[in-house]
Amino acid sequence: MTQQSIRRANEDDAALLAELGARTFSDSFASQNTPENMAAYLAAFFGREVQRAELADPLNTFLIVENEGVAIGYAQLRAGKPPACVSGPKAIELSRLYVSSAFQGGGIGARLMDACLTEARQAGYQTMWLGVWKENVRAQAFYHRWNFSVIGEHVFQLGADRQMDWIMERSL
Repeated sequence: MTQQSIRRANEDDAALLAELGARTFSDSFASQNTPENMAAYLAAFFGREVQRAELADPLNTFLIVENEGVAIGYAQLRAGKPPACVSGPKAIELSRLYVSSAFQGGGIGARLMDACLTEARQAGYQTMWLGVWKENVRAQAFYHRWNFSVIGEHVFQLGADRQMDWIMERSL
């Protein structure tokens, strides 16, 4: 039996989040995007210093899932002003939720989502929102199972490619 746990990230996790974030994002989206756009996005958002700055920002909370001490997934919650279409009170963004491809379909994403909802509730939030690529049907189905509903859309800039995301929200 494997030993899995979820923990809050700390400032020492910058390199881990840079590697895990770049790998899981690439695994999820590289086949549907150009190498140039992927490289530009990964360089801009998953460098070690970028992760260090995000970890130091009090608006961010990172949760890391480990399997026998090895990080296999993570989530990022981000406080701040939500888009105008988010109508629920005291909203927090689920900015990222990624699981290593070898562990997808085994309930890790569900455990991570449950931990995010608990974390948000305990911090006093009443609404959670997220953006999900319109082409990512699998993720959309996952979020629908967690009672998120589409409420709008926004642009997600991946390198030079302007992509459209659905904005979804749910009550906590």
